[in-house]
Amino acid sequence: MKWHVAFGVLLCLTLSACQQSAPTVRVERTVYLMGTTATFVAEATDRPAALKQLERMVRVVESTEAELSTWHDSSVLSRLNQHPVNTWLSIPDTVCTVMQEVATWHRTTDGAFDPAIGSLVDAWDIRGNGRVPVGNALATAVDRSGFQHVSIDEDQCAAMRNADVTLDAGGFGKGAALARVERAEQAHSGAWLIDFGGQVAVSGLGSDGPWPVAIAHPLLRETAVVELLLAEGSVATSGGSERDLVVDPETTVGHIVDPRTGQAISRSSSVTVWHEDPLAADALSTALYVMGTRLGVEWAEDRGIAAYFVTTDESTGDLGYFATPQFEMRFLRP
Repeated sequence: MKWHVAFGVLLCLTLSACQQSAPTVRVERTVYLMGTTATFVAEATDRPAALKQLERMVRVVESTEAELSTWHDSSVLSRLNQHPVNTWLSIPDTVCTVMQEVATWHRTTDGAFDPAIGSLVDAWDIRGNGRVPVGNALATAVDRSGFQHVSIDEDQCAAMRNADVTLDAGGFGKGAALARVERAEQAHSGAWLIDFGGQVAVSGLGSDGPWPVAIAHPLLRETAVVELLLAEGSVATSGGSERDLVVDPETTVGHIVDPRTGQAISRSSSVTVWHEDPLAADALSTALYVMGTRLGVEWAEDRGIAAYFVTTDESTGDLGYFATPQFEMRFLRP
């Protein structure tokens, strides 16, 4: 009897080992979406299944872009921007949900996160070569900005601009797309990672365990200052680096705007946020960068946000690191 029990245990262990060592195929695809490059990685037991998974994920992001990207005049967000002021526009349930989340983070951050900044983006020519607004151009753009001028009817799934503001998805669009992929892929097996222009989301552990994610030097995007092991959720990084626009040797226009003042921010620092919700990670990394390191650290610590700040001493080039306790517990402590 003992021999039979031992044989059964050995057989189970052998079968378990065989199951765990089943081959995993990893495939990768890079696509240009929402004005940036997105890299999709999928794992499955065979190549056709992995390719099918890649195709599903790309289609989800494409559908999100069709709704939220202001790079396309036909998107829902663009139609809202063009819709007459003080007139309701019916929007799809998917966009209604996103707008509610955007409104929540706008309130929570006291306006440090605010997507209704299209006028400010234009004033600073952030999507072009960059410029410094002259005359009353900046004051006019500030008057035509602010998510407080947007109303959302959750019951009717409708949105209305109460002033001539322009919504821009730059601070939440990628996160919204990644969140949709997460929901869509819950019904499917196979691990995946998406690296979406500064934001990474994963389904869970990959075949090799957590996914390595590099956090770049604030001024040198090709140089990593720390490598995280991401097992779940999403990390989003906001910073200056070479994405800021050099107008002349003495003038740099930051690609992130402080919605509260209208000023374009150019700092030699970055903020990385982990959150289980990719849209929250996207919005919070922007908001904390806008707040600045000192206030951002305090705000994040008080609210239990997992955030990591990297600063550069302008005179010496030395780096400084500030991690909230929640970030340390997740990534930095053994």
